[in-house]
Amino acid sequence: MDAGVLALLCLTGFGAGFVDAIAGGGGLLTVPALVASGLGEHFALGTNKGQAVFGATSSVASFYRKKELNRERIPFTFAGGFLGSLLGARLLLWMRPEPLKPLVVVMLIVAVALVLAPKPRRKTDEELALLPRARPLALLGFTLVLGAYDGFFGPGTGSILIAGFMTFFGDRATRASGNAKVANFASNVAATLTMAFSHKILWGIALPMAAANALGAFVGARVAIRGGDRFVRMVVVLVVAALMVKIIWGFLRK
Repeated sequence: MDAGVLALLCLTGFGAGFVDAIAGGGGLLTVPALVASGLGEHFALGTNKGQAVFGATSSVASFYRKKELNRERIPFTFAGGFLGSLLGARLLLWMRPEPLKPLVVVMLIVAVALVLAPKPRRKTDEELALLPRARPLALLGFTLVLGAYDGFFGPGTGSILIAGFMTFFGDRATRASGNAKVANFASNVAATLTMAFSHKILWGIALPMAAANALGAFVGARVAIRGGDRFVRMVVVLVVAALMVKIIWGFLRK
C-alpha cells in the first residue's frame, strides 16, 4: 500500500480511537476509509477489528485507572461481550450484514431517546446492592446481544451500550462509557481472533493504524473523564446522529 494512503488511514485511526473512547462510533470513520483504500468488505471489517482492539485496550486501561467503571461487573460484561462477538463474527463470515441496516437506524433512534430522556434519581451503591440477584444475568444478556451485533456488523455498538448502561443499570454517562468500553474490548478481542484465524486481517495495515488508534483512545478517554457526564451525553448524540445520516444516505444513493 502507498505510504501516503497508509498515513491517512493512521490519521483516521487516531480520530476513530478518540471518538470511540468517548461515545463509540469509531467504525464510522475507519471502515469507509479502509474500503476506500481498496480493501474488500470482509478484509475491511477484519482489519478494522484488528486495529480497534488496541484502542479499546487503551480506553479500558484509562477508565480503570480513574475508577470510572464498575470493577465488580467486569467478569459478566467481558464474558457477554466476548461470547456474543464470537457468534456474530462467525455469522459475518457466512452472510452479508446489509439486511440489518434498517434495524440499526431504529436502534440508534432508541439510543438517542434513552440518552436524552429525563433521568430518574440515580440509585446509591447501597440501593444497587439490594437489587435482585438476577442483575448479573441481565448484564450478561445485555452485553451478549450487543457483542453479537458488534461482531457481526457493529455501527453504533458503543453508543447503544452507553445508552443501555445509563437506562437499565443506573449509570451516569461517564461511568456508562467506562463500562461500555469493557464490553467493547471483549467484543473486539473475540472478533479479532475470529477474523485472524480466517485470514481476514491485513496486519501490515492494521498494526500502524492500531498504534494511532491506541493514542487517540488514550486522549479521548482523558477528555471524556475530564469533560464529565454532560459532555459524554452530547458526544453520544452527535455520533449517533452522524451514524444515522450515513446509513440513510447509503439507502438514498441506491
